[in-house]
Amino acid sequence: MWIATGQGLVEATAAALPGVPRAHILAEPIARNTAAPIGWASSVIARTDPDALIAVLPADHFIGQEEVFRQTLARALNAAEDGRIATIGIVPTRAETGYGYIEVGDPIAEGVNAVVRFVEKPTRARAQEFVDGGRHLWNAGMFFFRPGVMRAAIARHLPEVDAGLRRIEQGTAMGREAHALQEVFPAMPSISIDHGVLEKEERLAVVPGSFEWNDVGSWHVTWELAERDEAGNALPEGTVAVDAMNNLVVDLTQRAPRKRFALLGVRDFVIVETDDAVLVMPRDRAQDVRDVVETLKARGEKDKL
Repeated sequence: MWIATGQGLVEATAAALPGVPRAHILAEPIARNTAAPIGWASSVIARTDPDALIAVLPADHFIGQEEVFRQTLARALNAAEDGRIATIGIVPTRAETGYGYIEVGDPIAEGVNAVVRFVEKPTRARAQEFVDGGRHLWNAGMFFFRPGVMRAAIARHLPEVDAGLRRIEQGTAMGREAHALQEVFPAMPSISIDHGVLEKEERLAVVPGSFEWNDVGSWHVTWELAERDEAGNALPEGTVAVDAMNNLVVDLTQRAPRKRFALLGVRDFVIVETDDAVLVMPRDRAQDVRDVVETLKARGEKDKL
């Protein structure tokens, strides 16, 4: 197991995962999205195992049904054995606008299909079309490949990233990897592997995944994963709920006095309170919270973010 993370998280990561060798924690000097760290990790792994099969798995996802997940992983790794870059696409359960989608093409093998294209985060109407059509999967950001295949793809589509990775390798050969990393990594383009490479590659495979999965990145997902009462509410202790269903209330206050929440006749709402702000929105608009952030920025109120 190898972990790529920011320098500021290395100590916490090592403490949380004492079974992972310290040398296998790759510390990124600065965040550069996913293309640069995936390319760097591929180069590092190739030093000792150039024929390795690599699985890139985001650390912040919720995974249920572990045995089904393992079976899906095995199928994706098998699909990567012949030189393809493979991915897992999650069978959608709703018209989600916060995820990218993968359009599924013709079968390649049992449980494996070609990728027609990657689709940006859609509008709600478009997302509903994807769900109804049955040919689109959520892009879960899981990728499978041999290191040489990924490095060659980066060289084809992201020459600036490739040049930086080559300089880091040259520094490593001279015993100066840390210096080369600090010098080169911050200057590399900040771009995702999806946009920079996969959207341009032709030999891609996708494995549909039907295990329990959530990208823990929205308040809607927080509600899905929370312990809820018989009315579907996830509420702080002591909350009064009358004719209220499927709501999420989160109290994040630390310095301000805690208040008693009371919900009357409301459904499918998210209410989040901090010391200096309160967020109220329909749960199905959870992905639109970025609009509030942009509005505050436009008003020059960045201190409220």
